[in-house]
Amino acid sequence: METTHLPHWRRNIYLFLTSQFLSGITSMVVQYAIIWYLTKQTGSATVLSLATLLGMLPMVLLSPFVGPFVDRLNKKALLIVPDIVAAIFAIILSIAGTLQSTFPLWLIFISLLVRSIAQTFQMPTIQSILPTMVPTDELTRINGQLGMVQSANMIISPALGAFLFAIVPMNFLILIDVLGAIIGISLLTFVRIPEHPVIDEKVHVLADAKFGLMKLRNTRGLWAITMIGAAFTLMFMPAASLYPLMTMGYFHGTVGQAGLIEVIYSVGMLAGGAIIGLFGNWRDRMKPIFWATVAMGVTFGGSGFLPGNQTGFVWFVVLNALAGAMTPFYSTLLMAMIQQSFPADQLGRVLGVLNSLTSVAGPVGLIFAGPLADSLGVEKLFIIGGLGSLICGLAMWLLPSARAYDQQLQARLATEALAQPDLDD
Repeated sequence: METTHLPHWRRNIYLFLTSQFLSGITSMVVQYAIIWYLTKQTGSATVLSLATLLGMLPMVLLSPFVGPFVDRLNKKALLIVPDIVAAIFAIILSIAGTLQSTFPLWLIFISLLVRSIAQTFQMPTIQSILPTMVPTDELTRINGQLGMVQSANMIISPALGAFLFAIVPMNFLILIDVLGAIIGISLLTFVRIPEHPVIDEKVHVLADAKFGLMKLRNTRGLWAITMIGAAFTLMFMPAASLYPLMTMGYFHGTVGQAGLIEVIYSVGMLAGGAIIGLFGNWRDRMKPIFWATVAMGVTFGGSGFLPGNQTGFVWFVVLNALAGAMTPFYSTLLMAMIQQSFPADQLGRVLGVLNSLTSVAGPVGLIFAGPLADSLGVEKLFIIGGLGSLICGLAMWLLPSARAYDQQLQARLATEALAQPDLDD
């Protein structure tokens, strides 16, 4: 895969990672605050599931059609404009909460929907520009470091969010999102992002989405991994959306303890991302992906068998630290493989389809998650999610095309590297 590398690429990519770190904190503080507000006000699994559903729908419905624009439009604008739109809606929500004693539920849902639409544009943009900003042999490490940045955000944000949620009125807390947009946009102006020549033909949304689907389906092993990932989401996401209710309802905890669980999980993710960032060049990345899937199944499912008291909560903290450490070995290594599988000028279209396919099962599960949790108990969904993760890991290992995919990919990349001159010299 031919990429164009900027001079001083390390300085450039670390400035980009810094912008993602600083702007991500404020956005996630507000996100956590909104979910905790809903949990405290309603205590309903159905409301939390609906909020998560609205947050996922844009990823499912729009991702295949966002990809063509990611491949053609200015990447920096695709990162900046969604931040501006999300900040505007944060201001609207803050004003509504100031004028009324409580926030209108419908307006909270619209705000979550808008934030998700912004992320639907930003996620494939970030994923598609990384291969153009770093050398190919550094891609896995940089993805690991991006995972560390995201984990660090998830460590700081829940703790900071829980503290601010206790002392700052919600209508003012939401405005932190505006501060985040200002910080993110300011830093991005100094980041140099390589732009591929704009394709002259008009964007044909359906044709381009079909192109991305065709490229993905023709990549046999990756297609199998994508389908297994969709099944994983179907089983895993319903319980994952109910973390605050598991802590505050089943374990009878507080908002602070709900924040602690998020912090602990993220500390685990940071540790896992650090290992990948430092020692990220595995000869066969499917092996750590498989073992990570199994480990997540054991820890996640085990959480559902814990007693609903503070002793159970302590073990819940331990299991989440282990689950968090395993998560980057699945998500980060898989993303690096995907980025190396396609040319940079096709990556946006492929990622749009892939993100949609891996996310589409989530809303299906969430439709039933709320009523099931309200009737059976939220802990039962954790058991179901753990069993689903184990089954998906086993399927990934039993399918030869999935199990051998990275070995074949790295062999192809090595052959292509030998067939062309070194462009970095």
